[in-house]
This record gives sequence, C-alpha cells and structure tokens, in this order.
Amino acid sequence: MTKRVITTCTRDCPGCCGLVAEVRGGRVVSLTGDPDHPVTRGRACGKTNAYMKRLAHPERVLHPLRKSNGKPGSWLRVSWEHALDELSERLQTALDEHGSESILNYQGFGERTALTILNARFFALLGGVTTLTGTLCSGTAIAAQNLDMGRRISHDPLDHMNARAIVLWGRNPAVTQAPMTPLLRAARERQQAPILLIDPVRSETAKALADHFIQPRPGTDGFLALAAARIVLDEGLEDGIFLANHADHAHEYLDLLRQQDLGRLLAACDVPEADAQLLARTMARRPAAVLLGWGLHRHKQAHHSVRAIDALAALTGNIGLPGGGVSQGFDEYGPYDQSLWGEDLHPPRRKLSMPRIGAEILADQQSATPLRVAVVSAANPVCMAPNSGLVAKALDSIPFVAHLGHFLDDTSDHADLFLPCAAFLEETDIVAGYGHNYVGPVNKAMEAPGECRPMFHIFRELARRIPAASPLDRPDEVWLRRLVRPLADAGVSLESIMAGPVRIPWAPMAPYTDRRFPTDTGNFRFLTEFGLREPDKDGGYHFLTTGGARQICSERTLDSHTPLPVVRVHPEEAERLGLADGDEAVLGNDKAELRVALKLDAGLRRDTLAAERGGWLKAGHGVNLLTTDEESDLGRGTPYYGARVRLRQG
Repeated sequence: MTKRVITTCTRDCPGCCGLVAEVRGGRVVSLTGDPDHPVTRGRACGKTNAYMKRLAHPERVLHPLRKSNGKPGSWLRVSWEHALDELSERLQTALDEHGSESILNYQGFGERTALTILNARFFALLGGVTTLTGTLCSGTAIAAQNLDMGRRISHDPLDHMNARAIVLWGRNPAVTQAPMTPLLRAARERQQAPILLIDPVRSETAKALADHFIQPRPGTDGFLALAAARIVLDEGLEDGIFLANHADHAHEYLDLLRQQDLGRLLAACDVPEADAQLLARTMARRPAAVLLGWGLHRHKQAHHSVRAIDALAALTGNIGLPGGGVSQGFDEYGPYDQSLWGEDLHPPRRKLSMPRIGAEILADQQSATPLRVAVVSAANPVCMAPNSGLVAKALDSIPFVAHLGHFLDDTSDHADLFLPCAAFLEETDIVAGYGHNYVGPVNKAMEAPGECRPMFHIFRELARRIPAASPLDRPDEVWLRRLVRPLADAGVSLESIMAGPVRIPWAPMAPYTDRRFPTDTGNFRFLTEFGLREPDKDGGYHFLTTGGARQICSERTLDSHTPLPVVRVHPEEAERLGLADGDEAVLGNDKAELRVALKLDAGLRRDTLAAERGGWLKAGHGVNLLTTDEESDLGRGTPYYGARVRLRQG
C-alpha cells in the first residue's frame, strides 16, 4: 500500500516548496511537488531528486563517531550514550571551570524549521554562551531597506501577478528558485508585463525567462540605478505625488540626481545609455515589481546599491503599490513566539562575527576566556564561510568541537565528535519560508536510517544530562504549540498547519499600501548621499560563486564532485591567456591557489569569472579559500565578491 505524506522542504532556499512524499514499505519512493501549495503549485526543483539520492547515499553517517587521534579519517563508531555523555560532560566542565562564555554555539541555516529555534534556547539555559552575529547572506539588504522603509517587508509572490513590468535584479530563479518561474510567466501573460533581467552573468534565467537583459560590471548596480533615476527625472516620469506627500529627503535626493553626470554613471557600471533608458521606462510602467537576488549584496558597499534601487522604485511611485515594490525575502522565523530563542533568560555573553568567524575565534582564543567547546549545527563553515583556510585553523584551536550533520564534510574534518541527524523526511516539525508567506508542515514520512536522530532530540538528550538545561526536555508537540502561539492567536492551529500549508494571517499581499512606513516620520526615506566606489579595473578578475541547479550550498557527497572545480570564463579572455575549453588552469590570489577546469561561457563579461559555490575543500573544490573575511559596511553581511582572482596556465 502506498501512503501519501504532505510535507515541506526545509533547506536553505527561498522556495520552501510544498512536497508530496509517496511512501511504500516504510520508504519514500517518490518526492514531487504539492499541487495544492498556493505558491509552489506542484513544482519541485531538480534538487529534490538529488536530495532523495542523498538520503540513501552510502557516505551518509548513520552512527555517532568519535575521532580517535585527532586526525581526519580517524573516526571510531561510539554509542549514543557515550557520545552524549562526553559532550554533556565537556559542556558542564566548561561551565564550571571557565564560564558559559567559553562555549560557542555555531548554528547555521542549513535547516530553518521552528524547532531549530530551541537549539539557541538550550544554550541560553546554560547561562548565555558565545554566539554569532552577522550573516553569510542577506544582512546588507535587510539593513538598507530598514533605513529606507523602517522595516523590510516584501510583496507576496502572488502579488507579482499585478505587475505591469518585472525587474529581476541579480536573481536567477530558473536555477535557484525554479517553482517561481511559472508564476513569473503567468504574470507576464496576464498583464503583458515585460521581464527585465539585470545580472553580471547571462544566466539561465536570461535564456529561459527574460525579455530584456542588462549586464553591469559586478558591484556597480547602484550606479545603474542612479543612471536610470536620472533619466526618469530628465524625462518627467517621476511620481510627484509620492515625492511630495510620502517621502523624506526627496529634495536632497533630486538634487543628488541632478548633480550626477550620466556619462560617468554609465561608464562606472559599463552599461549603454539605451539599457539605462530601458530600465527607467520599465520602472515607469507602474506598477513595476523589482525582485532582488542574493548575490547583489555580496559586496562591501552593497547597501548603496540596494538603497539606490529602493529610491528608483520610490521615484517612479512603485513603493506601496500592489504589483510594485522592491522584494527579496521574508523573515522565516517571524511567525513564531520570539521569546523562545531564550535571550530573555540569558543573553549571549559574547558574539562573534559570522563573516569573520575564523579571525574572531583566533582572536578570542587570546582573551581571558578562550573557547573550550564548540557545537556546530546545520552548518559547514569550513566550506561556506569566507577565508576557509583560516576558519579551519580557528576550529582546530578549540579543544573540543562537536558537529551535528549528515555527512563527514569539511567541518567534520576539524571536529572531535560527529552526531548524525535525521533529515526533513524523517522528522516532524513545521517551517516558514523566506520566499513566501506560508507556514508548511514537516510531516515524518519514514524512519531515519541507522541511529540518526532529529537534531532537537539530540539537544533534549543533552538537556537531560545538564541540570541548567533540563527545562528544554519537553515533547516536540509541547514546544511546537508554544512556538505557534502568535499564529494560534490569529486563528491558525498547529493541526491546520500539519494538514497543509497555511498563509500567515497578518502578512500583507503588498506592504505599505497606505503609504505609511514604520520610520520616525511615517515616510519613506530617500538616500541623500551616494558613496559607492567604482571597482578597481586592474585588480584582477571579479569572481562570482553562484548557486547550482543540483545542490544547495555544500549539500554534497564526496563522490559527487567533478575531478576539478569548473570555472567559467569568456572565450575571448581564455584565448588571450592561451587557454581552451576543458583545459586545466590555476585560479588564485594572495590567499590560495586552486587547480580548475575551464568552461568557455560567452554569457560572462570578460572581466568576470564564475564558479559554483559549495564544493568541498577535501575534494579540491574549496572556492572560499580565495574569498576575503570582512564585513559589509552596513548590515554585517559577507562581501564574498570583493575577492579578486588571477587565472593562468598550469
């Protein structure tokens, strides 16, 4: 007999797709899109099939492991009792002898379910430990939009159906959010809305979805936005009513535009005037929806670009307009009871910068209270954090590291204890996405293999062994009901969520339609200065590490890697270097060098190279060995794309 289980993808992706698992004989035999999900509508990306293979992969760790001599590969199988006893004893000893500050909770975003909030609560119960601040992802855009509008709130994806024009700014949904593409096509057909893609790379979306394509120099999007705004002003396409009644600093912004030399702006972003005119007139079609991608803010000064894009949308009257707006993501933890993070119990004693985690740990080890124990969950920082070599060195400086995961990846190589976790098809939870306004069920479809356990159950077992954390030891359902209290107060029960996706009741389809913003004055705030610097044209190649079609971030297996990482290069640039398609070459900078295989791609700019992110260092694919560990100027984001690289024969 075949059983049908409604569930939701929990991985680090804006899609948060509704899925249907077909179960036969206790095993999932197929995983397809849920046709009843209001946003994803039965679509599931290619990563879904890859994930099925991943669950049953022979490299998956099924039992707790303890490193026998501190060297990678020297793992010995141990019992759960032994593993949990040792970790709890290490934590208790650190508390007793060094204080809670000597414990690091490195909690990543590989799993984004409601119960993962309680991982942080466990550490808060210990007295407040060392945690993380900043983000590897969208902090810059959030901070910039908070300046402009008081709070970043995106338009519901279904509101894009009201758009008369759609601008995909640095977004590649054909690869990174495939279920979004039918919705965008439907919007185009409904309103005859042209789709304009702006991206340094002529991506699959340019080929499959876009009507028009603009290709600026990486990191110069703000110059393009200012150029388009200047054209809007010159052609009288601005929304005078919005400027007069709903905006602060409008006069200063208009003066800033008038001071700009259009030719200089266009030269800075390397875009023809005709393309900037196209962008200006597209935005003036009102309503025009701008959908920001995540690569846009992987630059040190990215907030200038985001604010310039927000200002362009406001200038053309697209802020607070159904079918308009500048949208990127949603707060996936927003629907839950925020007090359960535990900061009201004991706030973190110390916070380390996520973008600079390697350097910050090493500096911390010279402090009066160095780290003694680290617990890494839902993360692979040695692979995914910038300056990977330094991150590995930093983890090695901590006397005891426990890693919770599925595979022995790069971070596991620098851990002492590995605790194998269940996957989302093997546990019960709920999840809200950062790509839409629905909370979905995570219904258990099958038993976890071997001795794998849900991550939260691991923390509950630790709580039973550590008196200070014992209040965490409550059944999953008790915690889920507490987590969904805000939803329950709005009429959404836990039972209704477990039955299928439910829209967050208070989420607007289109924010700020009353043109009232949560700023000091209630108005939109225009930027009054523009400090974006032009990138150095002689500093080496821009290096973009982009998402792939088959994996999310570092969700890989060792045997899934190609012999060498593939780096894409423009054919004319390869010819100049004496290189051909398929050649081996050396990619490097002052941090490291990698042997790579070349793939010619005429869709790239000549000043730009691109590779897929997430490959493991141990497989020779560690592109983050080349990236720089610094924070963005605003929002504590990670400017991966600030790194420049060289390419040579080798």
